[in-house]
Amino acid sequence: MINKLTIIGLGLMGGSLAQALKQQQAVGEVWATGRRSASLEKGQALGVIDHWTLDLAEAVKGADMVLVATPTLVAEQVLSDLAPLLEPQMVVTDVASVKGNIRDAAERVFGEVPANIVLGHPIAGSEQSGVEAAKVDLFRDHRVILTPLPSTSEAALNKVRAMWETAGAEVVAMSVEHHDVVLAATSHLPHVLAYTLVDALAANGDAAEIFRFAAGGFRDFTRIASSDPKMWHDIALANRDAILQGIDDFTAHLAGVRAAIADGDSEAITTVFTRAKAARDQHFLGQYRPANRNDKS
Repeated sequence: MINKLTIIGLGLMGGSLAQALKQQQAVGEVWATGRRSASLEKGQALGVIDHWTLDLAEAVKGADMVLVATPTLVAEQVLSDLAPLLEPQMVVTDVASVKGNIRDAAERVFGEVPANIVLGHPIAGSEQSGVEAAKVDLFRDHRVILTPLPSTSEAALNKVRAMWETAGAEVVAMSVEHHDVVLAATSHLPHVLAYTLVDALAANGDAAEIFRFAAGGFRDFTRIASSDPKMWHDIALANRDAILQGIDDFTAHLAGVRAAIADGDSEAITTVFTRAKAARDQHFLGQYRPANRNDKS
């Protein structure tokens, strides 16, 4: 049971978590704070939060769980503002897509990451943003990655784990470095590719025709290009090294496919496409099948 949850930066993530905890009756009251009142007022009107204030000190006073859900590159300022307000019972966690820069920011602010700060990242989301897009089941059957440090309190870690599990998520743990490399490949690079592809096609002289006849595959692949550009700008810079490595690796692989097509190398093209299909089918097909009591596989 969380007695008081405070969300710093109310949007899709914080709003969805608040709704999920409320549905499970696992939170006493939800406060939110931020730089502007519009989203906070909207959150209260929608019943997502109970109280809001622009005063950070008032928002976190007496809170036993604080969720930092601000854009990645402003997290250091938030931690700096939060530093003199930490209380013994308070656990602080976040939802940032890049963990290395949050850890480094905390080290700059505090000297070392305090035991009651637990870095986390829910692998869930939507191309929609804002508290009005919040969904009570956003985290259900999705993973949340926690990246505890040697200094992390076991009690704080367990409390954050329990919070996300209550919201319906599967919680896993890994190192900060491993998280940022994995997410660069599985999330950050695909977003960069989607934005770049849509931007390139939009600049084409036949853009209207291209988009008019775009089929479902194109829409599915480029859906994430509708995500918040400011958020993904911050992620691209915060995880720069891992994303650049991913772009370089992909560029080299794409060059190989281009060469095979240019040379009419049927065997090489078939090999790449067949290998890709097998890999995707192995890792994704059946992943979301409904449970079958008679299925012993």
